[in-house]
Formats: sequence, structure tokens, C-alpha cells
Amino acid sequence: MPEFSVASVSVPAVPREEELYPIREVSRLTGVNPVTLRAWERRYGLIQPTRTDSGHRLYSLADIDAVRSILAWIERGVAVSKVGKILARSSTAKAPSTPTYDDVAAGEWGEWQAQLRRAVAAFDETGLERLYGQVFSSYPLAVVFQDVLLPVWQELLLRQDGFGQTSEWLFLDTFLRGRALQRLQLSRGQSEERVLLAALPGHGHELELLVTGLLLAGSDLAVSLLGIGQPFDELPLVCEKIQPQALVLFSNRPPEAELPRQLGRLVLALDCPLALAGEVAELAEESLQGTPIACLGSEGRLMPRRLRQFLAGHLDT
Repeated sequence: MPEFSVASVSVPAVPREEELYPIREVSRLTGVNPVTLRAWERRYGLIQPTRTDSGHRLYSLADIDAVRSILAWIERGVAVSKVGKILARSSTAKAPSTPTYDDVAAGEWGEWQAQLRRAVAAFDETGLERLYGQVFSSYPLAVVFQDVLLPVWQELLLRQDGFGQTSEWLFLDTFLRGRALQRLQLSRGQSEERVLLAALPGHGHELELLVTGLLLAGSDLAVSLLGIGQPFDELPLVCEKIQPQALVLFSNRPPEAELPRQLGRLVLALDCPLALAGEVAELAEESLQGTPIACLGSEGRLMPRRLRQFLAGHLDT
């Protein structure tokens, strides 16, 4: 398979939903070279651009988003030949719950993302702090992280080949981890209801775990995090000491073949309910049907509702 190359690019203008883009512009926006884009289309059917009468490819904003999703799954260790099936299953799982206002708001989110990229490229912490506050004053928490902040964080994560790009990602990652941890600590309040959140082994990035904790928490429920690298086989011991209402395991990576068996053994050793959150929950849901393990999904506006239904005994597993 041709290797994708990540180029150092200037900050692009925000794409508009109705516009179509030639392959060279898509390459500039995503960092994927045209040879790889054509291979993903011909060999794997991952993207399907429209064609002009002369045969030139034109890509929509949805196609560009698809390219970025493909890159994200490759970064998580998924072979490109398997990405299509994962994207299809993930899209099917999310489609019924996607609010219609998202299409209208996406343009606004793109404007915020463009400002965010400029602040990060300038290493402007004061400007970044100001933008962070402005976005939170405009949207609910789930939208702020999942639709505005994390897409830029993920984009920078995938573009670390050029000089200075690793520094940009680290700058944004450090900033967001600090703010997310602060918000999570403030959200705990005096709630006696407590859920324990841990990453599956090999999960990788602390920020995604912190954001999941924020999305699940609320005035009626506190979320305590276990650190990245928490030994899987010691989870029953930790739960025995803390006595949480539930243990939630998180990952945005596809499940390993052994995961259902591992979770089956774990749930027998726990004295509290077990749930999955993140992309792994949607991708493993079919294999876990009929078990007591709940799949909360990865949609920030639905995860907390599903968790509370699960704790109340009203969520089918």
C-alpha cells in the first residue's frame, strides 16, 4: 500500500458544506498524498468522490472528514484494509442519535477550530485560554470537546512529521489535559454516587480518558479515574477497596479478539457492574450481547444517559 505523507501546511480556510475540492486541495487539508487517496478509493472503497465529465475527482466536506477518520484509525493501529468495516459499523451505531442541528452548527465549529489552530501555531496560551472560555460560553460540554476541541487535537496528533508539529500538539495536549482535569475535579462535588473509570491496556492518551470522565460525570454522579497503565488483573482489587457503583472501561481503539473473554472473566471477579465506553463499546457491542456488560457508546450526549439507565437497571445489555 502506498504510504501517506504528512506535509507541513498553512492553516486552511474553513471548508463549506456545499463546496467540492480537487484532490490537490484535499491532500493539502489532510496531509495525505494524492497517490494514497486514489488507492483508498480504488483498492478499499473508503472514499467515493464525484467525477467531472473529464474524470477529475472532486471531494465534499464529508469526504474530507472521512479521510481524517481513516487517518485516526490507522494511528490507532488498524490496518487500512479493515478501516472500511469499522467506519460502517460506527456510522450505523451513531446515525440514529445524531441531532439534526449538527449540520447547521458544523460551520460555526469549523470557525472555532480555525481560530484554535492559529492560537496553537503561535503558541499563544493567553489566546488559547480566551478561546477556551468563549467556546464554553457558547456550547454545552459535550459539543465543546467532541465537536470543537478534540478534532483539532486529533488532527495535530496525526501531523507530527514536520518541524514544530510535535511541539504544537504537546502545547495543545498539555493545555487541554490541565483544563479537563480541573473541570473533572470541580464536578465531583458532594455526590455519594461514584463510578470508577479506567482505560483498557494500550489505550494511550490521557486526554481522551479525562474527557470521557467529564462526559459521564454530573451533579448526581462523581467519576474517579484510574491512571493510564492500570493493570487489568488488579481491577477487582481496586474496586473492592473503593466500592464504586460501577466500573467503566474506556478505549477508542478497536477491540482485540480476546476482549470478550477477558471481560467475561473480569465481570465474574467484580462486585460491581461493568460497562464499556468509547469506540470500543460500539465495535464490541455485538460480541457482548447477552452478557451483563453494558455498552455506553462514544457519543458524548448519550453516554451519561446510558450510564444512569444502566445504574438504575433500565439499560438492556
